[in-house]
Amino acid sequence: MASHTTSTGAFILSLIGGILILLGSAMTWMWFLSDGFNFGGMMNGFGHMMNGYEDMMGGFGFPGGFMMGLPLVGLVSGIVVIIGAIMLSAQPSTHMTWGSIILAFSVVSFMGMGGFWIGALLGIAGGALAISTRTPQKGTV
Repeated sequence: MASHTTSTGAFILSLIGGILILLGSAMTWMWFLSDGFNFGGMMNGFGHMMNGYEDMMGGFGFPGGFMMGLPLVGLVSGIVVIIGAIMLSAQPSTHMTWGSIILAFSVVSFMGMGGFWIGALLGIAGGALAISTRTPQKGTV
């Protein structure tokens, strides 16, 4: 019974963490897409001369440069953490595998803001709880 309760706690923590990671990354992605770098200021009055050359200077062909990839890492991490939480609930016998995946992608999600940081921390706690869950051995009650 204790194993089921612990895996339920790991599922809930991981699921909430994954949802927060996904929401935080989606908000950051939309901020970048809405031209989040241009806050106004002196050089924006001159046709964005200061930030108008991002395509040539590390922009990799789109505004925001490699910084646009960080929310994408967060989006993928959030999706993987949510899938890991669902699989942790569906197949509790594979808690070590899914707990490790949840833990790894929660740490990776820090690159994309980690779901307001709390999402990554909840994912780490859920993954660690899933890994530390002991399954009852055959023949024991």
